[in-house]
Amino acid sequence: MPEERTWWESIKVEGGELLDKVKGLIREGNVRRIVIRQGDGDRPVAEFPLTVGVVGAVAAPVLAAVGALAALLTHCTIEVERVAPADEGAPPVQRPGEPPKSDAA
Repeated sequence: MPEERTWWESIKVEGGELLDKVKGLIREGNVRRIVIRQGDGDRPVAEFPLTVGVVGAVAAPVLAAVGALAALLTHCTIEVERVAPADEGAPPVQRPGEPPKSDAA
């Protein structure tokens, strides 16, 4: 089994953009987990683990929950855990809130 690299990305969105952004992330296919936080990342509101190939009816409950959240939240942060084969040059693993890791050590 080939090695995988994981990394986190933070995306700030307005409530109305939330559903479209999550749909796009699911379509990308390299997303392992999505965490939605209220405001600037203070409090997690929802977390959705995803597996490779989540589409159609399987994604419908996730999208329904995200749609309900979008109606309640005005500003939120989406934290995305991504995965890629190690040979694709993914950025170093970094959890949300950690300072960036430096290659010079």
